[in-house]
Amino acid sequence: MWDFSIARALGLMIRTAPFLIFRALVFFAVGAALILMTGAGAGTGYGIGIFGDEEFQTSSTLWGGIFGFGLTAGVIFFFRDYLLYLVKAGQIAVMVEYLDGRPVPYGHGQIAFARSVVAERFGQASALFALDRLVKGVIGVITGLVEGVMTILPIPGLNQIMAAVRAYLRLSVGLVDEIILAHAIRTRSENAWEAAHDGLVLYAQNGRAMLVNAAWLTLISWVLAAVVFLFMLAPATGLIWLLPGDASGGLYIFALVFAWAIKAALIEPFALACMLQVFFKLTEGQEPQPEWRGRLTQISDKFRQLGERAVGWRPHPANDA
Repeated sequence: MWDFSIARALGLMIRTAPFLIFRALVFFAVGAALILMTGAGAGTGYGIGIFGDEEFQTSSTLWGGIFGFGLTAGVIFFFRDYLLYLVKAGQIAVMVEYLDGRPVPYGHGQIAFARSVVAERFGQASALFALDRLVKGVIGVITGLVEGVMTILPIPGLNQIMAAVRAYLRLSVGLVDEIILAHAIRTRSENAWEAAHDGLVLYAQNGRAMLVNAAWLTLISWVLAAVVFLFMLAPATGLIWLLPGDASGGLYIFALVFAWAIKAALIEPFALACMLQVFFKLTEGQEPQPEWRGRLTQISDKFRQLGERAVGWRPHPANDA
């Protein structure tokens, strides 16, 4: 049915509990900032609205909340590469070590260990972010290729399944690029660009199986996310009650923010633990096939850029010691 073990994925999450806690603190802080700034913006708009009629007050409260939310989201977007470097890449590094059966420190030492691994493989946060951008650019091309192959297969309901998988991958393409980063960490290659280049070829070679497993994880993740969203409606209702004026329209926004924080802190690591199992199992003993490398080189500018960076790579300062 699928190529991952839910029990093993949960075991990985327990073993990486320090990172789960760290990740939860980061993303819940982000969610709290979004909510507080939205509330502050709405409160400011409500205060300004006192100088107008009721319709103006409602409008100014709404636009104040939107401005507060947008401003905070923009700041978070600006620092997204550091979130990737400090939070996501670190947990990937620890999961890779556990999947390969190597000992990893626990507690605070686990986070320090993961940072050292990420720094050794990728150098500065800006380098990892640049690599991640190129990998994301190639993933859509690979998905399109595999979809093209699968849509000609005479399987009833396949188009509906692929539509669901396509929607999931659009929303969480970061899950796929994290698999490629995991491959770059696992190979222990000093040239992360080359390792990612090879990892994308391996992903393309096994794209059909990867998408089938992603379809199952789509179903699991959506069910979990829906349950979390419904559960978060209660605290969101309490917050709406504290805001000035008629802010009932923000109920679903706040519930979505809460649900997003839990999804980012818990559901995404679970899905990643599952997909890492799939990728490592499918690619065990495989070598990148020249025909797939050539095909990706022909149709993807990002893949060519990644190859050029791999060829022109020079050791970063972390490797010069």
